[in-house]
Amino acid sequence: MGTAAGFLWEFVKSPTTTAAVGPSSLSLAEQMVAPIPHRGDPVVVELGPGTGAFTEVIQRRLGGRGRHLALELNPRWSAELGERFPAVESVCANARELPELLRQRELRADVVVSGLPWVAHAPMDGVPLIRLIARSLVPGGAFTQFAYTWTRWAPPARRQLADLRAEFEETVISRTVWRNLPPAVAYLARRPRQAG
Repeated sequence: MGTAAGFLWEFVKSPTTTAAVGPSSLSLAEQMVAPIPHRGDPVVVELGPGTGAFTEVIQRRLGGRGRHLALELNPRWSAELGERFPAVESVCANARELPELLRQRELRADVVVSGLPWVAHAPMDGVPLIRLIARSLVPGGAFTQFAYTWTRWAPPARRQLADLRAEFEETVISRTVWRNLPPAVAYLARRPRQAG
């Protein structure tokens, strides 16, 4: 089964845990990886990499520098990702395990790139996922998340935007990426309020 067909099948089987109906475009991927620095050895965490549309662009951006940790809930995709990208530490895990996984490795993230569905961001025990991500970042860290333009006004999207603004000093939304199917936007949040 090809990447696009496989992606659609996973979405049909489990639309609440698969964020997209197909792989993201290169145009959207470039928006999502924009905060990754061109120098130094950044720690980049990818949440919900799926089949690797962002992974490939992150690896190209890093060019062998830093660390790239990818947390994928789908065991098949996690295994395939590790095989396709040997430099990526692909872990089959829930995004809420991020703080512990970083603690085990004595790391903090410089950038977190998320391809997770809205449902993954719902608060658990009163704690939104955004707060766990913000507290896993270095003080000057950045977080990116994409959304389809037609979902931006739905209650989960509005709640997530409010969470981003509560947890980060700056949150901006990109222009619509029309070259993505469906069209999408990228949220970029910088400087977590509770980092460190």
